[in-house]
Amino acid sequence: MRLYETLADTGPMPAAAQRTVLLDRRSFLFGSAVAVGALSLSGCASTGGMSFAEAQVVYGPMPDEKFPIPGVDVGKVDQKFYRRTVRYETKEVPGTIIVDPSNYYVYRVEEGGNATRYGANVGRDGFRWSGDAYVGRKSEWATWTPPKEMIKRQPEAAKYARGMPGGLENPLGARTLHLYQNGVYTLYTIYATSDPETIGSGITSGCVGLLSQDMIHLYARTPVKTKVVVLPA
Repeated sequence: MRLYETLADTGPMPAAAQRTVLLDRRSFLFGSAVAVGALSLSGCASTGGMSFAEAQVVYGPMPDEKFPIPGVDVGKVDQKFYRRTVRYETKEVPGTIIVDPSNYYVYRVEEGGNATRYGANVGRDGFRWSGDAYVGRKSEWATWTPPKEMIKRQPEAAKYARGMPGGLENPLGARTLHLYQNGVYTLYTIYATSDPETIGSGITSGCVGLLSQDMIHLYARTPVKTKVVVLPA
């Protein structure tokens, strides 16, 4: 589910209204989504959480990245959204990604009835969708190209009509999973956000954002063709 509409290897994503460069990072505009039936699964029970001190380490700086990533101000993130392992009953096979927009979580199904759970931002009212998709493409530090609809609404985005190169100011962030259905790019993504205050919010046009450190963690464990299930909100 992407935050921004992407071109070539680009993906859409929201930009904070206060930051011109981010181009309304919090109100991503995406293409139309094809809604399909979502599958149901049972709830989950936590097996233990991450302390504030641990979070400061896990979400610390990543200086070895192509564009060094600063540490997250974890004080801006509700502790329930810190990455953790939880019990999660589902019929989906290990490796499957399940998005739960109602609770602002993304799960990666693991062996033994467990899942890795990440806090997320999701689509705002009127831009949510549900159904099955799969990872059709992966991008590191992708180029972002604003869709025509966004440029019409936000003329300042026109300067990126030919694409914004990857970098810390790019709305797609360090890693992007591009979601497909039946061989067609949906214009939705799971992307990396550098705005910790957006986690636990409905702010996008259908895309799903994880903290950069969480997105890099998920990206490394997610091959192309991985199934993605988006539950109804």
